[in-house]
Amino acid sequence: MQTKSVGAARYVGSRQPRKEDGRLLTGRGQFTDDVRLPGMLHVAFVRSAVARGRIVSIELEAAREMPGVHAILTQADLATVPVKMLSFFFTPIESPVTLLADGRVACVGDPVVMVIAHSRAQAEDAASLVEVVVDEETPLVTIADAKTGPLVHPGREDNIAAEMGDEDALEAIQPLLDDCAHVVSTRIRHQRIAQSPMEGRACVASPDGAEEMTVWMGCQSPHLAARYLTQALGMPQEGIRVVARDVGGGFGLKNIPWREEMAVVVAAKILRRSVKWIEDRFESLTASSHAREQDTALTLGLDKDGRFQAAWCDYACNNGAWPMGEDANIAVHMFMWPAYRLPAYGFVTRGWYTNTMGLGAYRGPWAMESLVRETLIDKAARRIGVDPVELLRRNLLYLEDQPHTSSMGIPVEDITPGECLEKLMANIDYAAFRREQAEARVEGRYLGIGFATYIEPTGSAGSMAPMTGETVQLRIEPTGKVVAMLSTHSQGHGTATTMAQVIAEQLGVAYEEITVYEGDSAIGAFSPGAAGSRQGVIAGGATWQAARMLADKVRAVAAHLSNASVDAVSIEGGMVHIIGAPEMSRSLREIAEIAYGEPARLPEGAASGLEAQYRYQPPPMTMTSAAHCAMVEVDAETGFVTILRWIGAEDCGTVINPGVVEGQIAGGLAQAIGQVLLEDMPYDARGNPLAATFKDYLMPSISDVPDFEYLHASTPSRTIGGMRGVGEGGCIIGPPTLVNAIADALSPFGEIDELVLPLTPARIVDVIEGRDVSGTRVHWQALEAVPAGGDEAAAPPSAEPGQAAGIDGDWNMVLKTPMGPQAMVAHFDTVGEAVSGYLEAPEGRQDFAGGTLSGDRLKFEMKVEKPMKITLKYDLRFDGAHFSGKCKMGMFGSAKVFGERA
Repeated sequence: MQTKSVGAARYVGSRQPRKEDGRLLTGRGQFTDDVRLPGMLHVAFVRSAVARGRIVSIELEAAREMPGVHAILTQADLATVPVKMLSFFFTPIESPVTLLADGRVACVGDPVVMVIAHSRAQAEDAASLVEVVVDEETPLVTIADAKTGPLVHPGREDNIAAEMGDEDALEAIQPLLDDCAHVVSTRIRHQRIAQSPMEGRACVASPDGAEEMTVWMGCQSPHLAARYLTQALGMPQEGIRVVARDVGGGFGLKNIPWREEMAVVVAAKILRRSVKWIEDRFESLTASSHAREQDTALTLGLDKDGRFQAAWCDYACNNGAWPMGEDANIAVHMFMWPAYRLPAYGFVTRGWYTNTMGLGAYRGPWAMESLVRETLIDKAARRIGVDPVELLRRNLLYLEDQPHTSSMGIPVEDITPGECLEKLMANIDYAAFRREQAEARVEGRYLGIGFATYIEPTGSAGSMAPMTGETVQLRIEPTGKVVAMLSTHSQGHGTATTMAQVIAEQLGVAYEEITVYEGDSAIGAFSPGAAGSRQGVIAGGATWQAARMLADKVRAVAAHLSNASVDAVSIEGGMVHIIGAPEMSRSLREIAEIAYGEPARLPEGAASGLEAQYRYQPPPMTMTSAAHCAMVEVDAETGFVTILRWIGAEDCGTVINPGVVEGQIAGGLAQAIGQVLLEDMPYDARGNPLAATFKDYLMPSISDVPDFEYLHASTPSRTIGGMRGVGEGGCIIGPPTLVNAIADALSPFGEIDELVLPLTPARIVDVIEGRDVSGTRVHWQALEAVPAGGDEAAAPPSAEPGQAAGIDGDWNMVLKTPMGPQAMVAHFDTVGEAVSGYLEAPEGRQDFAGGTLSGDRLKFEMKVEKPMKITLKYDLRFDGAHFSGKCKMGMFGSAKVFGERA
């Protein structure tokens, strides 16, 4: 007879109150600034006031004489401790980044000096007396500057920080576009964003003995931070413990420790004292890594029926001077079209160094793909006279269309953007809105409705170094209470709540009886924590399975003690029951006391105690889908936008807690509204940030954000538990939804030909009045017409084709992958024009054959299985002891390759 192993109480899918809310709402949270240690010292940084130049002198004497000053450190002092700065992917940073400026400054806010004193006030007073003299140079501020100006980092060939894609691919795409009945293009200039978490960056480092250190840090994963610190400092993994109890928002900015946090740790090592740095709001806005500054042009070809045929994209992003990893944002192109039927797509994508604050991650770093695609589709619908919803329906993928492989080779098997759109349309009266819109226009009122769909890659694991599975350690204490230790981390994600709900349902215990511990690298196992909308998917799956395993052990012990069949045992409300024998029911506490205290009574071979551990390795990627609709009114006189209604249909699979899911969506949508209407971190021509306070950097307030409506289209994924991630979705789909609604309202006045964000009232009036009221057009024309100071950056000379003077043997080769440069040894053996050999890296060696050498040009292919199955196609040109070229990497586009004779 089949019986239910756990009780009837349903926790997954219920709106349980969050376990952490009571503590946080009553001021009992434990943030990094709450850490107080005996003899702790405090840091204030002296930062560069100019964007570019050579440091002539640093005058420290007056500061050293100030009361309470313990030490003043420059890069020369910190350099006594070797540090290797790494990206999120644990690959080397390519820019010559140091903890403090080393001889030159490259942006306003560059840290130059650390002042360390007995109090923060004393440190800041002393810092104000440090004099840094810089021989100022003309900075490069914009992407246009970077293309024509002098090198940001001397010694490089150009200002390209990262590059993928292939301009030659346009030769194949252009004829397809030329044959299309309709060709529509758009350009978006996305402003620079300051992540603006509620709590700025924060770090306390305390040496423990000769080779150990405890670090309290506002981060997104203590385990990842600890791994980063040990690799960057060359310390043993067990030598650093990172603790992050409560963190007031991360959004990608706090993925990894950066220059200031690393400087605090190094200073603590040098001084053998506890050292604290808490970032203030001025630093947070102007000296934390920024995000999103992008310039994107997309062209789409459609046939006479409005079906997509081909597309081309040219993308550029401003990496600033010191990016937290050079980035050309290949993910923009990977996830541009998988939700649509599009036969052909090509792109070129570049990141550029400038003399501005460096690039960091921000919620949904690839979000431009949805913004540029969905706004272009909306524009295409108006251009060809088709309703935008109908155009989406003709081109979106539905479940019946899958499995499907995108034009970039990404397989999709269970995405539901089409189904989400249908669920959305079933819950709005579209025809009634169009009637109301027409009536309002007669009255001089301008209403608009906007739609957008998207898919989001979540729960990534196994394809990038930091993106791994999750481990859960679960036990029932002798008291009957349940304890879970996870490597998850919450900055508002509610993981302590959602994981407890999973345990409660799978184990058959009350939600209140479960305690979840996280936020400490000393517990659990490695995990990147909150990155890439992954914790509900992967930690949820691990918790789901571990709870099942523990329930099985409880049932086995109870069956043995009762001389009953395991199938007859059920667990409900913390009680263990035997079907047909209610008198034999026992509490979970009684079973636990026996399991721990009387191991002789356990089944033969059973381990004492009640514990389970499981590490879950999910599928490489789990997709989330959504469709959103926004309705707005635009005031034709002032350009102000009022959001009337916002409704979203989100498919995140099994919903553990609807309140937590909706909170994540709402937070992302609030940030989306800020990006579209308000937020902007502009720089002047001298490289000065112009938004140093929240008076200038406009954040959305409660009056700007409507009450969102939520529809849950719950299609279980193929993971354990069936969850899909949801953390970044609102921030990705929100911008195009709102822009499309505004564009629809403005359609009687004309098209937004070039979208420049934010859409301020003045820029909206530009469209209404048909003239450059805001000065935006004049501003950009001036920037692109005048090259930055200095001579134009010289392009490296191209090698003339010739005959390679023997390529046999070993070569040191670098492949510039999307995750950073990968160094390897290339070995070639030639027999006439036939070439074989191998590529060898620390991860292993792979052989190839079938290559061809024609003159100085070598072509060969290599099939790889990890991190995913793709065929790498190398095309190299040799010039004596050097070679350069490119590698076509399937869905990742083309990457640069260069090398020299070993």
